[in-house]
Amino acid sequence: MVGRCRSGVSLLGLLLCMTGIGAAQGEAHPEWVGTWATSPMPVENTFAMHDFSGMTLREIVHVSAGGEQVRIRFTNEFGKDPLRLSDVHVAVSAGGNAIKDGTDHVLTFGGAKTVRVTAGAVAYSDPVTMTLAPMSDLAVSFYVPSQVMRQETFHDFADQDNYMVSGDAAGAASLTDAKTLESWYFLDGVDVTWTKGARAIVTLGDSITDGAHSSRNENMRWPDVLAAQLQKAHGMEHVGVLNEGIGGNRVLNDGWGPSALARLDRDVLAQNGAQYVIVLESINDIGRFHRMMGPEDDVTTEQLEQGLKQIADAAHEHGMKAYGATLTPYGGAGYWSEKGEQVREAVNNWIRTSGTFDGVIDFDKITQDPANPTQFNPAYDTGDHLHPNDAGYKAMGEGIDLKLFQ
Repeated sequence: MVGRCRSGVSLLGLLLCMTGIGAAQGEAHPEWVGTWATSPMPVENTFAMHDFSGMTLREIVHVSAGGEQVRIRFTNEFGKDPLRLSDVHVAVSAGGNAIKDGTDHVLTFGGAKTVRVTAGAVAYSDPVTMTLAPMSDLAVSFYVPSQVMRQETFHDFADQDNYMVSGDAAGAASLTDAKTLESWYFLDGVDVTWTKGARAIVTLGDSITDGAHSSRNENMRWPDVLAAQLQKAHGMEHVGVLNEGIGGNRVLNDGWGPSALARLDRDVLAQNGAQYVIVLESINDIGRFHRMMGPEDDVTTEQLEQGLKQIADAAHEHGMKAYGATLTPYGGAGYWSEKGEQVREAVNNWIRTSGTFDGVIDFDKITQDPANPTQFNPAYDTGDHLHPNDAGYKAMGEGIDLKLFQ
């Protein structure tokens, strides 16, 4: 696809632009759609910090839509120094830390086998041609040469085993004596080439979107369930689902990771091929009422509604549809309070009735106990009265009307 013609060009320039003459050898550049993503965060606690110098990482990601070409996005969003990676590979996972025979591909960056990612930046690999089946697992492997690394970028609590081993073993069929990691490091996106009908849904949220307490390595987060439902629906096979949930996330203030408003541009608006966003946020803002740790925790219903409206408005300004998801029950949770419950119900009523969103996904009604609507249905409760179990995530994902994405 040629670039857009600017106004004021000469007649000759206009003709060249219209005919495509003068474009680099007349070659069309592929368009990209996200099939997997996660939200980058800074490593701020010692338990998540590692000395990656001279180590190979193999990270496993569960894609949504498939494709015939793939590219990988690496992030140094919160780094304080340039990040150098080399010997980067992508392959189909065979389970554990093994890869399937015949699927390994070496990734390059502008033709080079090494990449330097400036602090605060991302880097995309060159595309590789490989058949990527929908709902399959990719293994992304790379070597981290010795370097200064004062701040790591990662995504905590992946609910997925990832692996680290000493030395450069990125091209190995399996890793020997590998250490298991609980997070994704330096990796935050997978794209496939656009095909007819391809588009992406971004799910913006907290731990309930991130999949806290779902079965490890089983991909039972509600966005995973939604992706599986889309694969069964005729004409929606090329719709990707990008999970941008962060455990402990809040709308208005930073918590465990940047606030929803602080990360909106990066995690939602900049996602490739994104046409929709589902917003499930506020329960952690509300939960802070239980133990006020600072004046910023005393947020109001109106402030939360304005924050959610700002997200919806930004999506609309970028040509996206925004769907509001009602907050799930939290009665009996450790940070429940009477004030918090009043605000939760008020925010939910506003989501349902304000007209701010293009549609409503009523997770509250899907997950509540019919006999006590302020609490989780016992069949869906992990026991902490805040997070769903696998059955709860399944009910949430299957309860979404797919007509919203037609």
